[in-house]
Amino acid sequence: MTDNSDMIDFVRARLAEEELIAQAAGSDSWRCPADVPGEVHDRSGGIAFSVRNLGFDQHIAFQDPARTLRRIETSRVLLDEYEEISGLDTDRPDHDFGSGRAVGLGFAVRQLAAEHAGHPGYRARWLPRFIQ
Repeated sequence: MTDNSDMIDFVRARLAEEELIAQAAGSDSWRCPADVPGEVHDRSGGIAFSVRNLGFDQHIAFQDPARTLRRIETSRVLLDEYEEISGLDTDRPDHDFGSGRAVGLGFAVRQLAAEHAGHPGYRARWLPRFIQ
């Protein structure tokens, strides 16, 4: 058995931080009106950003607060599933369904943690494992 609760807590904390940022940005979906290239609008039609080169407007609109909040929710579902069986996520798992599920979900959670590898709380031991 291993204890991966620190990794789970780390990912949950990063998601909570991201959630606060998305909520502070209005939680809205953003769009790029065809008649005003380079502008990103929110639900009220107000300009959220005005950028006129390199497709930044499309990228910013794609990363809107509403989409971010949906991604956070799906990540939390994954974390909840993993938390139930994280003790089975070991370097030498048993050859059964539960262990395989734990290792697979663990790989996904390690990927979520790795998105924040530059954070001072990130631990190298959380790097995704590649088991054959």
